[in-house]
Amino acid sequence: MKILGISAFYHDSAAALVIDGEIIAAAQEERFTRIKHDLGYPVNAIHFCLKYAGINAKEIDYVVFYDKPLSKFERLMKTYLAFAPKGFASFREAVPVWLKEKVFHKNLLLEKLKELDGNVDWESRLTFSEHHLSHAASAFFPSPFERAAVLTMDGVGEWTTTSLAIGNGNALTVNREICFPHSLGLLYSAFTYYTGFKVNSGEYKVMGLAPYGEPRYVDLIKDHLIDIKDDGSFHLNMDYFDYCTALRMTNEKFHSLFGAQPRAPEVPLTQREMDLASSVQAVTEEVVIKLARNIAKETGERHLCLAGGVALNCVANGKLLREKIFDQIWIQPAAGDAGGALGAALAGYYLLQGGARSVASKGDAMKGSYLGPNYSQDEIEGRLKAVGARFKTLDDNELIDFCAQALSEGKAIGWHQGRMEFGPRALGGRSIIGDARSSTMQKLLNLKVKYRESFRPFAPSVLREDVADWFDLDSDSPYMLLVADVKAEHRIAMSPAEQKLFGIDKLNVKRSTIPAVTHVDYSARIQTVHRDTNPRYYSLISRFKELTGCPVIVNTSFNVRGEPIVNTPEDAFRCFMGTEIEVLVVGNCVLMKENQDKSLALSYENNFELD
Repeated sequence: MKILGISAFYHDSAAALVIDGEIIAAAQEERFTRIKHDLGYPVNAIHFCLKYAGINAKEIDYVVFYDKPLSKFERLMKTYLAFAPKGFASFREAVPVWLKEKVFHKNLLLEKLKELDGNVDWESRLTFSEHHLSHAASAFFPSPFERAAVLTMDGVGEWTTTSLAIGNGNALTVNREICFPHSLGLLYSAFTYYTGFKVNSGEYKVMGLAPYGEPRYVDLIKDHLIDIKDDGSFHLNMDYFDYCTALRMTNEKFHSLFGAQPRAPEVPLTQREMDLASSVQAVTEEVVIKLARNIAKETGERHLCLAGGVALNCVANGKLLREKIFDQIWIQPAAGDAGGALGAALAGYYLLQGGARSVASKGDAMKGSYLGPNYSQDEIEGRLKAVGARFKTLDDNELIDFCAQALSEGKAIGWHQGRMEFGPRALGGRSIIGDARSSTMQKLLNLKVKYRESFRPFAPSVLREDVADWFDLDSDSPYMLLVADVKAEHRIAMSPAEQKLFGIDKLNVKRSTIPAVTHVDYSARIQTVHRDTNPRYYSLISRFKELTGCPVIVNTSFNVRGEPIVNTPEDAFRCFMGTEIEVLVVGNCVLMKENQDKSLALSYENNFELD
């Protein structure tokens, strides 16, 4: 049984292919088009999935779309009617787009599928899942659990913003929901907007900014914006929000409550924005933990799966893990809308077709989330030659030795290896890597490679067997979705003068023996590296450990600000030539910046939209 899952038309379009329950391939469309968060029909991602599996379109048994567009349109219409006449301007703008492009998704999808093969009766093979059911399926079915509670949280699907489901074997049943407009994801996005960042993109920045601030506004938020019940359910006061009827998240009443208009993009950050970020983060964590406690109490389940955009809040995830409410937690690495494509395919196989499910004997069924394109050594060399790259080719052992030595010397390396990751995190397939011991690496990567705000933290990649020696964590975190503190013995105490610093002034204080991955609150967003899912990356870190005694390196996504993570060797070379990365390694090819044709250098800093 071959099932293709598709998510599209809102943000982060993607395609995923499942064959007899096995996840074969999955990718976001943005990686092919080079348009960040591309929302278009994922034609390139679909072609990749079929090509990787070696099948043609007529062999697909079912195509499952990740949500129900008509239900979304119903929500849009009922919302505008409920708030009428307020919001008529946005109603006038939005409805024609929906009528033209979105209500008739079925017809549009059928037209696109006919372009794959016009001789197939696609209407009999096309079906629709529900948004949060797709999220829940993406979380439970690849998980290492035979049964589990499943919590999904995001902005909004058709109507649902939060759901509780129970998974058992090949069954998955949604038991409870919180519905629009009451949304934890949209509350967080409102503060993303208010602090001057881009909605559906800048939420990571708010999370990264939060430790620089104090949660001074928590009581104000809880007194006026959100009513949180003991069981974690919540109700937003819509008097302060405009996302139901306008083209902005917050309104003048919200701005008056917090004493200022929204920060304009790129205006210097102040302590106020840091305190706002800290406050909404604290409220989010309170809701997530209360929801989890009640779910454990109500269901008696000992395992929890998470998906939806809020599940990408790794700080909240880390605190949830430390609460020990559940024995184990598993989080879908592509927790946002891209993962809906995978969830749709899995829902098609298990829920629509009743397919048999067997839980992975080791780890999970995501294959490390390395589900995208890969390139043979011959392909890599041919593609690099075609773009004028100058390189040398090393054997496997030489390559690992060279890269480990370069890291130990403080060089930043563009690392393009194996299959591309599925989801928003680079996990050692399309990464920029560096020495975690360096006190200058964070600033170098942010300002001269990524061209982004200096406060944004970097993640450590650490050998799984060494994680507990360096961090307050002793469990798998392969997808960089858990935050834990650096262990006390690796921390550096702050001086009295340093303790008095506020906000962004804290950035340059060396806080541990691995300062490049230690955030201002001594935390780190951890990726545990496993030999079975990424043997080359594991070998590199192991060799680095032999040279330095440290099993931790910096890992950030291989891209600049506003650009999707690189996909092809050509993408990697362009990014290499447009930044101050010193070394590029693609497969077994090694490129040194000083050896390249300087005429191929690019001005990359302003090539992409702000994120």
